[in-house]
Amino acid sequence: MTPLLKPMSRQYQVMFGTGGIRGSVGETIGTTLAVRLGRAVGSEADAVVVGRDVRASGRLLERALVAGIEECGSNVIRVGVESSPTIARSVSWHNADLGVAITGSHNPAGDNGFKLWSANGRALSRTEYRRVVRRATAGTVSLAPAADIGSTTRREGCRDRHRRQLLEAFEPMEGISVVLDLGNGAGGLTADVLDALGCDVLTLNSHPDGTFPGRPSEPTATSCVRLGHVVQSTDADLGIAHDADADRMLAIDETGQFVDGDDLFALFAAATAEPGRQIAVTVDTSSLVEQAVQSAGGEIVRTGVGEMAVAEAMDDSDVVFGGEPSGLWIWSDHSRCPDGHLAAGKLVELIRDNGPLSAQLEPYSRQHTTRRACLDATAKYDAIDRIRRRLNGEYSRIDTTDGIRIETDSGWFLVRASGTEPVVRITADAADCATADRLFERARGLVESTALSVGETVT
Repeated sequence: MTPLLKPMSRQYQVMFGTGGIRGSVGETIGTTLAVRLGRAVGSEADAVVVGRDVRASGRLLERALVAGIEECGSNVIRVGVESSPTIARSVSWHNADLGVAITGSHNPAGDNGFKLWSANGRALSRTEYRRVVRRATAGTVSLAPAADIGSTTRREGCRDRHRRQLLEAFEPMEGISVVLDLGNGAGGLTADVLDALGCDVLTLNSHPDGTFPGRPSEPTATSCVRLGHVVQSTDADLGIAHDADADRMLAIDETGQFVDGDDLFALFAAATAEPGRQIAVTVDTSSLVEQAVQSAGGEIVRTGVGEMAVAEAMDDSDVVFGGEPSGLWIWSDHSRCPDGHLAAGKLVELIRDNGPLSAQLEPYSRQHTTRRACLDATAKYDAIDRIRRRLNGEYSRIDTTDGIRIETDSGWFLVRASGTEPVVRITADAADCATADRLFERARGLVESTALSVGETVT
């Protein structure tokens, strides 16, 4: 093991989060980091699949990453510009050991980053991820001699193979009208699949453009306003929105209303749950989902926030579905990664079989109030530690799976350090608005009185 570079500064280390590596290009994300990561990955694997999203910065980051991988004797299989689900599935298709998607995911256009996939196409476990991060940050890797430097090959056809798998997963869906907002990202496969299944598909922001001129990459109620208007004006059955790398999928119902992520989670979970089976639910998910699962005869297993935590929980064969209210959904019998294309098909299938989306969501609407926000806070992990000490003995039901989740007789609140941003996230959930507001203010007060400094609340 040869130390090649000085240990990475804290400026760069902070971008290694629970959702992968992400940050602003030219500040924390650049070719130096890409080479470091490539060397770390190349020291862990003999063959690595590499793909990227539509951001222009991905080209130079890919070149640097590939150089680092080859430099440590590993071979690279380049699959080009594809969605993260396609890249993740490609790892096993090519018998590779690891995969890297160069993507800023739902972040703004000026950001980019890296997601890491294991041999079976799921996010690395936290142990595996930390090992790669330690190699990258310490700069301690295995440098290959000249005769053993790796090589690169370009493989076509990954999208077609993914398409075939998705078409095999569904029966025809003739007559369902869908407005699909691709957000100028890499999610065009969804349009191809739905069209082939017989849906009437109208696309918005379908031209790949890493500056995201049509709307911000993250699908939210605010960024999907136009999608809602188009659904309503065209009498479509639903709207679907992806982020830049199409691992996320959120929806608009036939009335043009944005579907809350917790409500959509409850719908998917109830449709999948059954006795003897479990649903992986993140600690920041509304209790609405747990109730939906229990009503269907299933059980929940609570995980930390982030794709890694959800995917790791799904190593248990009893866990058949998992997700996050942000729009990440994993069905273990199809793939081990969040797949926005698959989720789109699953939602259209529910509408085909059970009728209008708004009617299916009605049992979940307004059952719970969930409030979420984040506070810009310096030393976010120190703040969580101070809150933990301050609450010692005050509450009897404390879950520290990820942050501090306090259960009360009337609801719960959560305070946790973001895995990808310098903020503390707070969530409160209760059956009525007044209680949710009270719990939310309790959580915010804890952060404001404990953190070294706190910025404005960002909702």
